[in-house]
Amino acid sequence: MKNKLEKLLKEYVEQATETDVKALLHVLKGMKNKLEGHSSTYIGGILHYEKNPEETVWEVNIPINPVLFNSLGIVHGGITATLVDSAMGTLANNLVPEGYGAVTSQLNVHYLAPGIGDGLRCRAEVAHQGKNTMVISAEVFRTDGKKAAQATGSFFIVEKKVSSGE
Repeated sequence: MKNKLEKLLKEYVEQATETDVKALLHVLKGMKNKLEGHSSTYIGGILHYEKNPEETVWEVNIPINPVLFNSLGIVHGGITATLVDSAMGTLANNLVPEGYGAVTSQLNVHYLAPGIGDGLRCRAEVAHQGKNTMVISAEVFRTDGKKAAQATGSFFIVEKKVSSGE
């Protein structure tokens, strides 16, 4: 398996532009973050999440890199949605009782401005917390301060299943 990876990387680097190399380095550094335990998920590692938690507010920052771009050279809307869902979902999961988790049941994202600049910052806060559901709102800002997206998410609160190990 390592030989295949080495061959693929060699071929990639030989053909890559400077932008291609920058994108690959971004992904590889993110994977390394996951391996070293700096991120609990691959997506968090690849996006280089920087988390700034408070009790009822959760902020996540990501650097903008060409690997995140759509064909127009701006951050892909799906990346913005992933940032929003991750910030809101992490906040929701930090607020549920032990033995429970929160899963997204609905996500609404309103894109207001293109994702450009050096990074994006998502700020999520609880709008409603019930026994079985939670609603969280979020805003995404560019580094120039302009709001790039406004979102809400609904979350089901579910009991975590204990694995039997089989």
